[in-house]
Amino acid sequence: MNSLAPISSGDRIEIIDIIRGFAILGIFLVNMGDFHSPWLYLEVGKLWTSPIDIGADIFVDIFAQSSFYTLFSFLFGFGMVIIKERMTALNYSFYKLFLRRMFWLLVFGLIHAFLIWHGDILISYAGIGLLLLIFHKAKPKTLLIFAFSIIAFSVFIIGRRLLLIELSYPYEISRYYPEMVEKSLYVYGSGSYLEITSQRITDWLAVSGGNGFLYLTAAILPMFLLGAFAAKKKIFENLEENYYFIKNVWLGSLIVGFGFKLMPYIIGQGITVDYLQGAIGGPATAIFYASSIILMSRKAFWQRKLRFFAAVGRLSLSNYLFQSIVGTLIFYSYGLGLYGKVSPFFGLLLVAGIYTIQVLLSKWWIARFRIGPVEWLWRSLTYGSRQKFRRDREDNSRLREAG
Repeated sequence: MNSLAPISSGDRIEIIDIIRGFAILGIFLVNMGDFHSPWLYLEVGKLWTSPIDIGADIFVDIFAQSSFYTLFSFLFGFGMVIIKERMTALNYSFYKLFLRRMFWLLVFGLIHAFLIWHGDILISYAGIGLLLLIFHKAKPKTLLIFAFSIIAFSVFIIGRRLLLIELSYPYEISRYYPEMVEKSLYVYGSGSYLEITSQRITDWLAVSGGNGFLYLTAAILPMFLLGAFAAKKKIFENLEENYYFIKNVWLGSLIVGFGFKLMPYIIGQGITVDYLQGAIGGPATAIFYASSIILMSRKAFWQRKLRFFAAVGRLSLSNYLFQSIVGTLIFYSYGLGLYGKVSPFFGLLLVAGIYTIQVLLSKWWIARFRIGPVEWLWRSLTYGSRQKFRRDREDNSRLREAG
């Protein structure tokens, strides 16, 4: 029997690493606003009023908000099918492996959410990921039907509920909560670590607790299923055969995605319009970004440029947590204490600078190690044995061949 181990670097699909690295950049763009300001309780223009800062917020809202955690969800579903196929080939139990994988992801998420930063997505991935076990034997057509059915059903139910609330209380609804803004500014800017931890729990519950988890499930599960669909249809392995399909998906997602993303700026903001912007515009633009990278990768001009993202994608979990650690150390009181003192535009500059450092560090790391530090720990715990960490001559030869 073959030994149980994760996918080797030689068996990876590079375009997936590129998309994953790009998703990490987009996630950072969105998360930066929450690292430096109480964005959870703010509306655009309430705390930062200069045109350049409002413009920076609008840029993130249109091009990044709700687009990249859904893009990463797509990749998560894709990865599940790849892991299942490998376990089946090795005659190992997929159920046991996947449950262990989700358990340890949940542990990492709990540490991240309550000891580092409240905006964790790993807990949601671990919980919602269990629902993938229901679909892992489904045919591609079934996955597609369920994905779009969940989106349509949730949009109808949630959108209808929000519209009724908005029509009933048109002057009482706001995303701006001055008391919570003031509390966040005090706690994260000058509070003790214990006070910050308490506030983290409050903020996490505001986003991911109760109805928040249902909203996240409605957004994440369909993208899991679409990723599983792409894996089962071998779209990334057969790009040329699927070229016209991908091109049609690209065009459709461009129109739908940015049509809904621009809706609040065309017809006016409101809780229903804002919800539709994220619920439909977010997943659609995620697919647009993925299909854009696929189409660009066919051109020699773009191939080497897109590899800029690949190393970050190889270490995606480590880089995701790295961003949270660095972000909170810069802005929270136990670090530099700059919370509420950095504007959205300067936040974008920080994203560019820190992400560039991540690219350089990731390339340095990949040249010496087979896997990121957190990925190594996760896989070692999942597979129940210490995984190979450092590169050997064979690994380095493959790395040179990949360019």
